[in-house]
Amino acid sequence: MAMASDSNGVSAYLALAMAALFASTTAFSVIQWKKKSKLLETKIRGLQKSLNASMENCAGERQGRIRAQQALRKTLSNQPKLENSDQLTSYPMTPIGTIQSCFSTRNGTPRQPLLVPLARACLVFDSSIVPPASLVGLGGYSHCWIIYVFHLNTNMEKLWKHPSKARFKAKVRVPRLKGGKMGVFATRSPHRPCPIGLTVAKIEAVQEHMMLLSGADLVDGTPVLDVKPYLPFCDSVQNTSIPEWLMGENLLVASSVSFAECFNSTLSDCWEKVGENSLYASPDEFQNLIRQVLSWDIRSLAQRNRPHNAIMRTENGESLDSPSDSEDHNDDTAHNHGIEQAPLSSEDVLYFLILEGFKISYRIDTNGNVTVEKVSLSRAISKSNQNRSNYLTWRDKLS
Repeated sequence: MAMASDSNGVSAYLALAMAALFASTTAFSVIQWKKKSKLLETKIRGLQKSLNASMENCAGERQGRIRAQQALRKTLSNQPKLENSDQLTSYPMTPIGTIQSCFSTRNGTPRQPLLVPLARACLVFDSSIVPPASLVGLGGYSHCWIIYVFHLNTNMEKLWKHPSKARFKAKVRVPRLKGGKMGVFATRSPHRPCPIGLTVAKIEAVQEHMMLLSGADLVDGTPVLDVKPYLPFCDSVQNTSIPEWLMGENLLVASSVSFAECFNSTLSDCWEKVGENSLYASPDEFQNLIRQVLSWDIRSLAQRNRPHNAIMRTENGESLDSPSDSEDHNDDTAHNHGIEQAPLSSEDVLYFLILEGFKISYRIDTNGNVTVEKVSLSRAISKSNQNRSNYLTWRDKLS
């Protein structure tokens, strides 16, 4: 019995000793944890204070930049203007690229976008302003908006005058109204207080610093200010309306387009010489472009109203004796077309347009039937076709 009692006492002692050891260990751990927690809290408070200070500095710097930008804009807007001009607020706009178009001159350039599906144009971006990375993702869209400058307007000198002294015409002649006038902002006339154009085009391909477009109504050399993707869910407006004068019979559509017997031979001869510079794969595809362009009556309003006046023009279609194109056109591009002779019969009046350096001669009778006579090379345009994007540049993406 005595031995059993001693054994129980030892066990109890050991149990108390273990409990005391565990308690002391736990207390030590709690003390260590509290010390570490305090250190962490101190460090977090320090980091938070540093972060707050950095955020205040950034906010102060941002406010400083905003104030500096505001001061710069104010200074620029108050800089001396041209002599005898009032103070105007202006904003710097630099073209970011240039159009290489199948329309060598204003002659025949469509009045609206997408009217000529085969009308191709290459937008070449200025790599010093627009890095190739800016175009990443653009090829995923089917169409895009293009904002550009009407750089071939004949009244560009007015831009350097105060609007009150520029004397822009408030009304322009409308082809659909057979010369009747309409307010400039109710039309798409290129002759506007700010000669900025807006068009939509189909994106055929994108590579490096270039875009290939189709359905374009842009003349060669057009400076581009911006490109934005076309978004059908917000850019396509439903339940729209237009004025009655746009609802009538389309007087600008040709009745038919045919080709003379000598056309194919003259096109083949010209194609052998400069066809490699074209945006089109073959003479047949280029002939389809001609058909699409001439399926619209591309003559100027003056030519349709007075087809037999003796108006002599240069090869590039500029008039030597004609009214101002600011009064004759209300579309996004001017449409003066050459008349090489002015005989008595309308079938004998020879018109021409220039596409990619090819000079196309054609006639149109009083019923709107177009006959394409022949193709020749334009001396004035041939040099500009060098070092340009061509079909071979895009062949892999078009196939």
